Amino acid sequence: MTPRIAAIWVYLATTPLLGLSATLLAYLAAFAIYQRCRFNPLANPVAIAVALLVTVLTLTHTPYPTYFEGAQFVHFLLGPATVALAVPLYQQWPRLRRHAIPLLGGLLAGSLTAIVSGTGIAMLLGASRTTTLSIAPKSVTTPIAMGIADKIGGLPSLTAVLVISTGILGAILATFILNALRIKDYAVRGFATGVAAHGIGTARAFQVSDEAGAFSGLGMGLNGVLTPILVPLLLSLWH
Repeated sequence: MTPRIAAIWVYLATTPLLGLSATLLAYLAAFAIYQRCRFNPLANPVAIAVALLVTVLTLTHTPYPTYFEGAQFVHFLLGPATVALAVPLYQQWPRLRRHAIPLLGGLLAGSLTAIVSGTGIAMLLGASRTTTLSIAPKSVTTPIAMGIADKIGGLPSLTAVLVISTGILGAILATFILNALRIKDYAVRGFATGVAAHGIGTARAFQVSDEAGAFSGLGMGLNGVLTPILVPLLLSLWH
């Protein structure tokens, strides 16, 4: 580091501005790379920003609690951002009503697949029961997934990592998979992405179209309601 940059870092490290500044700068850099790559899903800005933050915190030996003192302000905005998804949902309300039954069928299939596939693969690979339980809610948004994991005997911290990884992979792979399946309807594409890849997938869907984003937000929200019901039911069959 140059003396000036080092001095700025020392100042920020003593204030909550450290986490906030690092988070915003990392995402701005990641989004610039995303733009340079012409919004290729492989250059997912969330994945790049996470990698940049981990690198910076590791090289500077900054403890996570110190970083989170500032990052918590961004974390707080997740709530209002999620509530704001109601606006595009309202705009798509007539179509949502017309397709209520198919959407509910897709929701049930997607939620069951996410739970059974994750836990099934974990069991086949010999994962411990705790790890398997941590995987079960991986396809819902982080706060809900961590709450489920805590109640069923999983590790909330591990679940958080798995949720973020699932969202990033879903946002990256959704376009390729849906194109390979020749699914062109933005409503279907968005809903599938939201059920499988929660908030990160929904952010990607909004970059494609408002319609895809609205249906993705619906899928994310409904899956967040259904998964806490399905996981305990499926676990009761496991015993």
